[in-house]
Amino acid sequence: MKQQGKKILIVDDEPSIRDMIAVALEMAGFECIEADNVKDAYSMVVDEQPNMILLDWMLPGTSGLEFARRLKRDELCSDVPIIMLTAKSEEDNKILGLEAGADDYITKPFSPRELVARLKAVLRRTTPQGMEEPIEVEGLILDPIRHRVSAQDKSLDIGPTEFRLLQFFMSHQERAYSRTQLLDQVWGGNVYVEERTVDVHIRRLRKTLGPNFDHLIQTVRGTGYRFSNKDC
Repeated sequence: MKQQGKKILIVDDEPSIRDMIAVALEMAGFECIEADNVKDAYSMVVDEQPNMILLDWMLPGTSGLEFARRLKRDELCSDVPIIMLTAKSEEDNKILGLEAGADDYITKPFSPRELVARLKAVLRRTTPQGMEEPIEVEGLILDPIRHRVSAQDKSLDIGPTEFRLLQFFMSHQERAYSRTQLLDQVWGGNVYVEERTVDVHIRRLRKTLGPNFDHLIQTVRGTGYRFSNKDC
């Protein structure tokens, strides 16, 4: 059964790895396209418009890390979710990957079942029941139907994970949430990412909102975060 036409771009220079991933994803109902270098991968992103990119860190020429940064700077594809695939397991490398724009980070070797589960979690795009009308706070507007965020009538370039995070915050204002609760609510029930991932995306969300609105995402010491237009 096809996953509602979800198309996954696999970028890895090892044919055996691409084949293993493609088999697992196709069995799970996804459509797969493949590239073994950044140049071909970018062409596929533009032409094929995949729903997700599985991106190897170590690629010939331009690294996967630099490619992720480039994609997130490109308005044509900045909202395409990215999962980094790499043998680099050190925590600093994971943070580098997430800060480059990756939505998740999987270290090799990994099981096909884990990959599929984490891919589905990142792809999850559910709108909370009853939350279909735009929400506005101090000139910051989130439109869940059009999947857009604007601040003082200016459209913001926001990533898919940051959009879901902001959507959850704006529909659950004033309450403090722990990192674990945010992982469950925003990333989904099958959580495989670390709690520190929340901090990375909070920083990216604040940067996207800019100095006029970043104060709305408040750090609650000893607890986590909350969305509020009131003073801490």
